[in-house]
Amino acid sequence: MRLVPLLFALCGKAQGRAAELALAAARGEEMPAQIDSAIQHEALREHLWRWLLDLPPLLGEPALKDEFVAAAGWVAGGQKAELAALVADQRIEHLYLRLCAMEDPAAGAPRCLPPLAARASLALWPQLGAGFCARPHWQGAAAETGAIARRQGGADSGTAAGAFAARWLARLAELRDWAHGHARVGAGGTASAVPVGPGRGRALVETARGLLMHEIALDGEHEERIADYFIVAPTEWNFHPQGPLAGWLTGRAAADRAALQGFAARAVAALDPCVRWEIEWL
Repeated sequence: MRLVPLLFALCGKAQGRAAELALAAARGEEMPAQIDSAIQHEALREHLWRWLLDLPPLLGEPALKDEFVAAAGWVAGGQKAELAALVADQRIEHLYLRLCAMEDPAAGAPRCLPPLAARASLALWPQLGAGFCARPHWQGAAAETGAIARRQGGADSGTAAGAFAARWLARLAELRDWAHGHARVGAGGTASAVPVGPGRGRALVETARGLLMHEIALDGEHEERIADYFIVAPTEWNFHPQGPLAGWLTGRAAADRAALQGFAARAVAALDPCVRWEIEWL
């Protein structure tokens, strides 16, 4: 349990809590879906990082470093009014309009995972396995997770925006919800756990990037020993070979490498992987 947050430094609180909950579930403890404030704050900080540090350079503008430091402190201190003022600031609106003005793929509504708690997930996936962890699927096909999936049907879910802008807007909406006291179970920071069977437990956590799943199987003879461990990270959902990124890039002209590199950078940032990425030209 101490090792997991060290192995997965990004979203370390979510990873560590998922490990703790999965182990407790393997020992028979169930936890209904609820907001975990530490995971919620971590998710909000990640959203701020994306909007204030990552998005401006993508648009050729300087990162808003001072604003990020201040906003991260407001989240940690529960200063919602200050964050509400920031997300309503003209600088945020300017970034969004710049993003909307850039090339965006023509794409329909995303195929998103539905809201899930650990117990409900058992009906979809009775047990996790290595194949599922590498290529997770919902109803036999790829699906997207993250803020845009959690905002399905919301008034500000970004359905009228372009594919890239809609995903950025969904992150901003989660920041706005917290700042105005509207965050509910199911938003980023939600966690739940359920026993899968004797000596086997599953935890679900909604991280900044989407649904994280941990499942632990204990050794039947040595209950203090882990026999098997499965993790499904949001990146495996959002960067599935049949997922949105492949659809956005397949068939695009590659003669202008600089233009394609810029488009790919915006596409990857819209989906927000938890690992570094690069394009390899063959």
